Amino acid sequence: MSEDLIVQGRGLQPADLECIHQFRQAHPEWSRRRLSRELAGHWEWRSSSGQLKDMAARTLLVKLQQRGLIKLPPRRQTPTNRMRRGVENPVQVEPPAGLIAAPLAELGAMAVSEVSGHPTDRRWVKAALQQFHYLGFGGTVGENLQYLVRDGQGRVLACLVFGAAAWQCQDRDRWIGWSSAARRRHLPWVANNQRFLLMPWTRVRQLASWTLGQVIQRLSADWRRKYGHDLALVETFVERARFAGTAYRAANWVKVGQTTGRTRQDARRSIQAPVKDVYVYPLRGDFRERLQG
Repeated sequence: MSEDLIVQGRGLQPADLECIHQFRQAHPEWSRRRLSRELAGHWEWRSSSGQLKDMAARTLLVKLQQRGLIKLPPRRQTPTNRMRRGVENPVQVEPPAGLIAAPLAELGAMAVSEVSGHPTDRRWVKAALQQFHYLGFGGTVGENLQYLVRDGQGRVLACLVFGAAAWQCQDRDRWIGWSSAARRRHLPWVANNQRFLLMPWTRVRQLASWTLGQVIQRLSADWRRKYGHDLALVETFVERARFAGTAYRAANWVKVGQTTGRTRQDARRSIQAPVKDVYVYPLRGDFRERLQG
């Protein structure tokens, strides 16, 4: 196994696989749930709030089995995760009558809402991204926030999703100046703007940069309210063949480089992905000290 194998955001060494094999041999009666919990505890794999990351460990185990690196015990029950079961009621995204084409100042009292804890709005975000975003959307895993932007008439103008930062990004990591050990410790202090969609029925100048500015002002506080810790930095990756990053630059995000054209799980350097420009936005003045420490 290559030493730079990364699965579920975690770097794995040959000793880690051997640990899993030993657990399986010593405890053949363990379920997948028990195995993932014991493994997360053995690795001290916890969130920034101290919670054991057993669900992340379970997903990691499934991915390792899919690669033929381990063999898991048979499933004992149907997964209960709502996205894996696909039980969320489908949502029909209905566009408003006609385009919304007006100056920003004429749209009334704009409202930006964090909706990850509201099932109906969360399903709406998922459906809109699946229908209108060029990358689609399969749902979120781990820490995340989701936002809807509405105008004074309650019409949705935009939606955004923030989640876990990329495990590694050469130009970002060089710009931050942190070591590999510091990155492992402090990566939860970085969030990634995974999706940003202006609804196709909007034609409003400066809406994108205004939206980014409004969300950035509250992002760290919203994250702390939900997960118990702040953020120091937010990142995003803009596919350069499709977009110029105009909205991010207008909202004072900083372009720090580009991706290498590899996927995060590509250990053999053989999987090609579109090159993306890397943008970041510091959320506190001492972000480097916080992330490098």
